[in-house]
Amino acid sequence: MNPLPQRTSSAAWVRGIAELFAAEGLPVQALCAQADIDLESLQHPHTRVDVDRVSRLWEAAAQHYARPGLGLDRQLAARYGKLDLVGHALASGPNLLEGFRHLDRHMALISDATTFSMERDPRGYWLVLNHIGASRPIPRQRVEFAVLTLLTLCDWLTRRDLTPLAVELVTPAPADDTRHRAAFGVPPRFGQPVNRFLMAEADLLQPIPTHNPSLWALHEQLVEAELGQLGPLGQSLVSAKVRTEISRMLHLGEPRREDVAARLHLTDRTLQRRLQAESVSFQQLLDDTRSELASQYLADPRRSLAEVADQLGFSDQSNLFRACKRWFGMPPGQYRQQLVQPAPSAAFLAAAASL
Repeated sequence: MNPLPQRTSSAAWVRGIAELFAAEGLPVQALCAQADIDLESLQHPHTRVDVDRVSRLWEAAAQHYARPGLGLDRQLAARYGKLDLVGHALASGPNLLEGFRHLDRHMALISDATTFSMERDPRGYWLVLNHIGASRPIPRQRVEFAVLTLLTLCDWLTRRDLTPLAVELVTPAPADDTRHRAAFGVPPRFGQPVNRFLMAEADLLQPIPTHNPSLWALHEQLVEAELGQLGPLGQSLVSAKVRTEISRMLHLGEPRREDVAARLHLTDRTLQRRLQAESVSFQQLLDDTRSELASQYLADPRRSLAEVADQLGFSDQSNLFRACKRWFGMPPGQYRQQLVQPAPSAAFLAAAASL
């Protein structure tokens, strides 16, 4: 199995999160230190932050916030959800539908640990977000803030107050969903396979007032240039695109190569040839993606092993058991214990050594 790539988020995105916490009166400097994030480095545009550190930042902030709903303020999400160059590109586009067709690739510039896709529905389009590549559970606050940021982006780009037709979240139902209803405009459905919200096609076709064809083309070039600096996760390697599509499809069952090829607008034979040129097979990419997601899902004690197996596209738990033995050298339950047990502190280790 190939070494799994390190997933990161942009300095602009993490800086926006830090500014959101400051607006909520939280001790940002202490929170960043707790998450091992250099606050000063976030001022440099090319800084990237490991996604597990971003999760630790949200975890620390949620503990200090000491009440539900951190990140569920529409005005704060609109102000501090910093998309940087990607946001400028979207603002130059003709409408939301056309802009979001580019976002599935451009999302890596914001965070290559987040995937975006659109799914057709008789009522419009589902806008789908998924988090990948983490080795610890994704805090619900991080998930819900990301979805809300995308929703408020629709308002900001069109200069209209748009309301989704439905919202679905992977997070468990809270004791009180009042803040969720206020933030999203509709009561979300919790505990769903993916994070997504449904927008009417008419809303997605609303013209963007700041549309400028010349700037749209220029920003597209700038985004592509920035993506080229990210390495394999940002480059136009077919294998990277295949892994992204696999991660999007796994919850529906094990994806077939021909189905992934169709989603990439390639024939199966063309996809196979291009993967061979990159010295990788579809089965290897499928296995690597499953392994990466397995570490993330098993680190979350809220997910049962049956749910993890289902989310990884396995037909039953026995397949998950065999895969984990191959990936991690131990069954999934034992691997989960290893992930969720806190590592001993330096003070504890020093005390033990003195005995």
